[in-house]
Amino acid sequence: MAGTSISAKELARKLGISEAAVSLALNNKPGVSTSTRMRVLAAAKEFGYDFTRKAVASATYGTICFAVYKKSGAVVADTPFFATLADGISLTCKRRSYDYVIRYLYEDERLDGEIYSLDQGGFAGIILLATEMDLPSVKRFSGLRTPLVLLDSYFETLERDCILINNTQGAFLATDYLIMKRRTQPGYLHSSYSINNFEERADGFYKAIRKNGLSSSKSVVHRLTPSQEGAYEDMRELLAAGEEPANCYFADNDIIAIGAARALKEAGYSIPKDIAVIGFDDLPLCEVFDPPLTTVHIPIAVMGEAAVNRLIDIIERGPLHPVKIEINTMLKKRKSV
Repeated sequence: MAGTSISAKELARKLGISEAAVSLALNNKPGVSTSTRMRVLAAAKEFGYDFTRKAVASATYGTICFAVYKKSGAVVADTPFFATLADGISLTCKRRSYDYVIRYLYEDERLDGEIYSLDQGGFAGIILLATEMDLPSVKRFSGLRTPLVLLDSYFETLERDCILINNTQGAFLATDYLIMKRRTQPGYLHSSYSINNFEERADGFYKAIRKNGLSSSKSVVHRLTPSQEGAYEDMRELLAAGEEPANCYFADNDIIAIGAARALKEAGYSIPKDIAVIGFDDLPLCEVFDPPLTTVHIPIAVMGEAAVNRLIDIIERGPLHPVKIEINTMLKKRKSV
C-alpha cells in the first residue's frame, strides 16, 4: 500500500531478530540461515517493504558499540593508545559496512542499568574494553544477549572471545634485551595499580630473569603510580629517601618509564650512561623524550581490527566457540638503553 512501506529496522523489530540479519537477508548476503532469509523475505513482502530501497539499506548491516569500561580512570583515559585503538575499530567497522558508536561505562551504582540499556540498544554487537576490569566486573555482563568480544584483557575461567596483546612476550623481550646490554640484574618499575596487563608483563619480566640464570628475588621493584606525574613524584620521593636505583629498569608502560626517568635525570643520573630504561606501548612521546625511549611496540590498530573482525564473524555466523587471540609485540630500540 502506498505510503505504508515498512523499514528494515521495523521489520527486524517485528521478527524479533537483529537489523544486521534483516539487512543480510534482504541483500542476499551470506551470514544468515536459509530459513531466516526466507522468513525475512516473506515478511518483507507481507508488510510492504520497498525493495527498491535495498541499495540504501545495504549501506550498513548494523551498529557496533565500543563500550569503554572505566573503573578508576588511571589507565583508560584520553591517551594516544586509546585514540589509536578507537581509530582501528572505527575504520574496520566502516570497511565491513557497520556503523560505530562509543559508550562509556562507569563502575558505580548505575552500572547494572547501563548494562541493561546497552543490551536494549539494538546493537549488532559490542566490543567491551576490559583493560580495567576484574573477573567479578566482567561477570556482571554475563546476561547480555548481544554478541560480545572482550578487548585488552583475558580471564581463564570465562568463556568469552578475548583479543589482547601478548604482554608476557613483550615484557620478556624487553627484559632479555636489558640483561644482554647491561650484563646485570634489571630493576622493575611496576604499576601500583593492578590490572591483568601489568600482571602479565610481570610474568614476562620474571621469565626473562630466570631464563638468564638470575634470581627473581634480587630485582629491585618500585611500585609507581601509572601516570607520568605520579610516577615522577613517586620516584622522586624514593630517591630523596636514599633509595639506590638499579643499573637498568623495565617499566610496565611508557608513562611510568618517562615519569621515573625524569626524576632520575633531575637527581643527576644520566640515561642511558648511568641507568637504562625500557617502556611498553610505544606511545608518540617516546620519540620526543630525551633520550628517545626504547620500548615495546604494540600494533594497537591491529588489536581493534581483530576485535571487529571476530565480532562480525559471531554476528553473521551465529555463536562460535570462544577464542583467545593474542597480538604479538616487537622491541623498538632507541637511545634509552
